[in-house]
Amino acid sequence: MSSSSALKNILCSLPPSSFIRKITEATNNYQPCSLENCSCHLSVLKDDLRPFKNGMSEGLMADTVHRGVGTHYQIIGNKLYREQSCMFPARCSGVEHFILKVVNRLPDLEVVINVRDYPQVPGWVQPVLPVLSFSKTADYQDIMYPAWTFWEGGPAVWPIYPTGLGRWDLMRDDLKKSAARWPWKKKNPKGFFRGSRTSSERDPLILLSREAPDLVDAEYTKNQAWKSEKDTLGRPPAKEIPLVDHCEYKYLFNFRGVAASFRLKHLFLCGSLVFHVGEDWLEFFYPQLKPWVHYIPVKQDLSDLRELLQFVKENDAVAEEIAVRGQNFILNHLRMEDVSCYWERLLTDFSKLLKYKPKRKSNYNQIIHRASRSEL
Repeated sequence: MSSSSALKNILCSLPPSSFIRKITEATNNYQPCSLENCSCHLSVLKDDLRPFKNGMSEGLMADTVHRGVGTHYQIIGNKLYREQSCMFPARCSGVEHFILKVVNRLPDLEVVINVRDYPQVPGWVQPVLPVLSFSKTADYQDIMYPAWTFWEGGPAVWPIYPTGLGRWDLMRDDLKKSAARWPWKKKNPKGFFRGSRTSSERDPLILLSREAPDLVDAEYTKNQAWKSEKDTLGRPPAKEIPLVDHCEYKYLFNFRGVAASFRLKHLFLCGSLVFHVGEDWLEFFYPQLKPWVHYIPVKQDLSDLRELLQFVKENDAVAEEIAVRGQNFILNHLRMEDVSCYWERLLTDFSKLLKYKPKRKSNYNQIIHRASRSEL
């Protein structure tokens, strides 16, 4: 019997509930993605480029560069050039790694890439500026690209990730091994969260953990802004826990940070059930992750969290099915080759919208491939 048939049998044997109905409806309506050439995510690219269907003029690009909303790159003769300054060098390096992997197949083009945390093109801006950003909400018109963190430049977490989370392909391998050590039946059946207080939206989870420690183990850690125990809700900051050790728990939580959270894709690989809080912030791969199919959606104020946790504890087989689908989606549709493929399609399609031939700026530096330690 297939896993989908097994799930339907389980659901049919359960008393009706609003959560069961939502899961049934979502899984019945879900159409799995194709595995071919990152096509799973191309609807996002199409939507992001729609405002530019009539093309981009040289004047529009010059205005975008002049506004300083990102780093200006040029690809001329299959070589990559960049303006001399970059606000976050490690982030630019992460972006450049992926462009250099496909630069030999790209036409001449120029593009502005924002490596800040926040998107740069609010919905009211007209004409729409062609700016690439890693994350946005529906209130912004930026064009999403796969974040630099797939290679380097991710948030440093001392002492466990002093230089950032590191390469996605290597972290995938580590998390897959940890998931194998902690299969569903061996996992601790409670919610787990460790993270800093970047937003007060996380407070209800921490307070629920103190009230019901058998349900949730959630504590705040220290970040650079920490000044006193007031910043960790009156308790000493907890010890940082590596992501591979999150796999010990059945239920893991994802919150937005300043923008979309870099944590999300990692949590799925544990084979744990992901509780995703809020729906506003997106990365390029989020739209194909479906609530109730791949994860449990949680209201932004967490008012439904206790009920959701009780539901999954009482419906363990249903919870496991969702966890498996979420894990398989990331394993199958967010590989390094998918990231490179998306970069190539993004830049190729972007170049077709330019209504002029870019001219190389003589004061720009050529960017060449630098081998990382893990490549030596």
